[in-house]
Amino acid sequence: MINPKIYLDICCFNRPYDDQSQLKIELETKAKLFVQDLIITKKIDLSWSYILDFENSKNSHSQKAAAIQKWRKIAVSDIDESPEIIELAKNIQKTGIKNIDSLHIACAVFSNCEYFLTTDRRILKYSSDKIKVCDPIDFVRIWEDLVNDE
Repeated sequence: MINPKIYLDICCFNRPYDDQSQLKIELETKAKLFVQDLIITKKIDLSWSYILDFENSKNSHSQKAAAIQKWRKIAVSDIDESPEIIELAKNIQKTGIKNIDSLHIACAVFSNCEYFLTTDRRILKYSSDKIKVCDPIDFVRIWEDLVNDE
């Protein structure tokens, strides 16, 4: 099996730092940590982007920002801003996705990611034939199906 390529938006990277007292958040965190293990063991490939750098730089907690930034070095690709990404993001915005979120999705599509992982309920409603948008829990289900189908 060729490693699937994924993109995690900043809310997904931040999920382990959220209040874990809600079951949904705790489960998403566990799933996100499982995804991290898949990345570290090179079973899936991670894509990074300039918009992740931008959003992470706005993190008021420097230790959290530093921990998230380390994933950039692990990523197999790092997407820079381009006119093509901006144009794609504008088209994505027409579906109701906000500016920053549309840039994340555009970077993921431009990077040829198969999956876009987020915990943002608004983004999870986005549908495209170019990329599968899902939360970490759903991705774990997808991953298990991929592995079991081998």
